[in-house]
Order: sequence, then structure tokens, then C-alpha cells
Amino acid sequence: MSKTLAEYMRLPYRLEIVPDQAEGGYAARFPELPGCLTCGDTLEETLEQAEDAKRAWLMAALEDGLTIPEPQAEKHYSGQFKLRIPKSLHRALAEHAKQEGMSMNQYCLYLLSRNDALHQVG
Repeated sequence: MSKTLAEYMRLPYRLEIVPDQAEGGYAARFPELPGCLTCGDTLEETLEQAEDAKRAWLMAALEDGLTIPEPQAEKHYSGQFKLRIPKSLHRALAEHAKQEGMSMNQYCLYLLSRNDALHQVG
């Protein structure tokens, strides 16, 4: 049995809001609802526009008989993982961390964060 518009509107779809560097204001999208995006001049306006865009997207999908995806469950991460590395790399990382005056964990976190930031830009 298909859900109603009101039932879909109550589901916890993930909303992403980012500043629009080129035009000013904010852009918003619901990643689980392909093509459902909008923008606004202020955060408050963007939130209102996002709800309107979600409603319009869901109405159109219901009218067209399209399958509407359910929200994806949030994944929970412990913040820990194990990694096996060659002894020579372990030594090099430990030495570099010592030179920087930090623990090896802090140094590895720094390296991973820096590389991830570069990946986001590229």
C-alpha cells in the first residue's frame, strides 16, 4: 500500500544546505530525492523553500506513479578502525609525529584530514 503525501512529508529525509559562494544565499537539496533542490537568501527562507520543494517533488512522484525512495538510515561510526601497515611506514610515521611534537594518532589524523580536504576540493 502506498503512503500518502502527508506520510511521506513526515519521513526523515536528509536535507543538505550549503552556502552559495557564487550567488550568495544558500542551496538546499534532499539527496534521497533525485533532483529535489532549491535555494534561498537566508537560512530560514532556504528551510521554507526546501519543504516546499520536497512537497512538490513528492506530489509529482505520487501523481506520476513513481517509486519514492525511503530515507536511508543514518550510519553510526565508532571513530576507530584498525590498519595494518608496513613496519617501515610505521617507523616513518612515528618519527614524523615526534618531529611535529604530537602523538602518532594525532599525526595520522592530521594527514588523513589534510588528504580528505584535498580530495573534497579536487
